[in-house]
Amino acid sequence: MSAALSAKSLSRVIAHLPWSLWLEQIGAILRLEVKKNFWGRRALLIYLLALAPVVLVAALIFLDPEGPQGVSRNWRQANIVFANLYQGLILRTVIFFGCAWMFMNLFRGEILDRSLHYYFLSPLRREVLVVGKYLSGLIAAILLFTGTTGGSLFFLYLARGSESIQYLLEGGGLSQVLSYLGITLLACLGYGAVFLLVGLFFRNPIIPGLVIYGWEWINFLLPPLLKKISIIHYLHSLSPVPISEGPFALVAEPTPAWVSVPGMLALTAVVLFLSSLQIRRLEIKYGGE
Repeated sequence: MSAALSAKSLSRVIAHLPWSLWLEQIGAILRLEVKKNFWGRRALLIYLLALAPVVLVAALIFLDPEGPQGVSRNWRQANIVFANLYQGLILRTVIFFGCAWMFMNLFRGEILDRSLHYYFLSPLRREVLVVGKYLSGLIAAILLFTGTTGGSLFFLYLARGSESIQYLLEGGGLSQVLSYLGITLLACLGYGAVFLLVGLFFRNPIIPGLVIYGWEWINFLLPPLLKKISIIHYLHSLSPVPISEGPFALVAEPTPAWVSVPGMLALTAVVLFLSSLQIRRLEIKYGGE
């Protein structure tokens, strides 16, 4: 009986929550923050970082001594080359540091600019502010870094001319493209949430960011159990083209997609919950920055 009453009470509370107001406030935050992420003075570095792999792939293909088809002479070789470039440059470097810079600055940048108090003085729940800012960073990160991934793949396929259409439709190319874009999206989700939390917890987030970077990079040296305490392991498990991690790597079974994808979503939800708890205790002290 008591359980039934508590369930009814909870349903009444949920029914009276101002969801429409919160959604409206999140939309207003998105309109403000997306502009900052794309046009703010800190955005130039992100654009340069996102463009670097696209320029590199184009240079590898069109500056090859054997012509545009030299690098991608056969699809197997081209796929292995791109998989290594994606894992080493795009995923572990461009997306990692891009998300670190973008999401750490969602709150830390406001504190440095002495503008966060405007949000705190508004009739706005701080948890709603976390969600709004996170979604704004996520939109910017997904658009930029899926553009990086898609642009790099575009030049890879462009080198093969009309053969690319056949490979995309009949040779599994379309599945690979969608897999890489999906991995990029999950990376933005996971790294974005983690770096948002780091920006809220630490006054100087550079050191913890470098610690996370080091942990992600040495993942191939870790025993199987410790590999699972990282984001890169689950992203690497989803790669459509398996690649070797080197002669010193400790081999571990890839985590299946039905575990990796829900796991990344759960991690994001947990980290955002922790961020919501942390922002309740956050006090602005501009003089100490």
